[in-house]
Amino acid sequence: MFDLYVVTDLSLSKGRSNVEIAKLAYEGGADVVQLRMKNATKDEMLTDALKIKEIADDMSKFFIVNDNIEVAKESEADGVHLGQSDMPLAEATEFLGHDKIIGISVTTVEQALEAQAGGAAYVGVGSIFNTSTKPDAAQSLGLDAIYRIHQAVDIPIVAIGGINQGNIQSVIRAGADCAAVVSAVVAQDDVRKAAHDLRDLIIKARLRLAKSLTQDSCL
Repeated sequence: MFDLYVVTDLSLSKGRSNVEIAKLAYEGGADVVQLRMKNATKDEMLTDALKIKEIADDMSKFFIVNDNIEVAKESEADGVHLGQSDMPLAEATEFLGHDKIIGISVTTVEQALEAQAGGAAYVGVGSIFNTSTKPDAAQSLGLDAIYRIHQAVDIPIVAIGGINQGNIQSVIRAGADCAAVVSAVVAQDDVRKAAHDLRDLIIKARLRLAKSLTQDSCL
């Protein structure tokens, strides 16, 4: 599905706009950018969403809107990411259409199974490590949470929360299909390079996993 998933945060972007961050992240290798603007008006969010969607289309990338399904629909985003307290999955699917990507934040196996049964395209698991970018999220679920949910569901797992160059490969080894980051890209001086380096680490982790599985099958 995805390798690297970047979530915007204006409080960390060093004066750069969401649109600038998205373009640089895509150029660096991010497969998808999620526009998250918790304190913005709908019009403010829609303005950025329309611009990022245009960039995403030009670069054959994916664009996801956080929470706001009206902005997702009006900007023709590829989908929306919803938390446990947001609009129910069934209603969001009816509103946006069955062709859209809808991701659901989960912290437990039970929530992941419910999301899968409801037709979610992926589950966002986190926070895996401590993070200040989303203080309202459950903190430090740990790599075991990824492993347990990976064993329970068949849809892709997007790990999020405190992920950086030092731990991103362990997240992939634990069973995540994709790593979502905020500060590890958005807050860096060179956004393009940060995205490139993280995606490179993901690819290398996948290659090592594939090699290990091949060797095990030969034993």
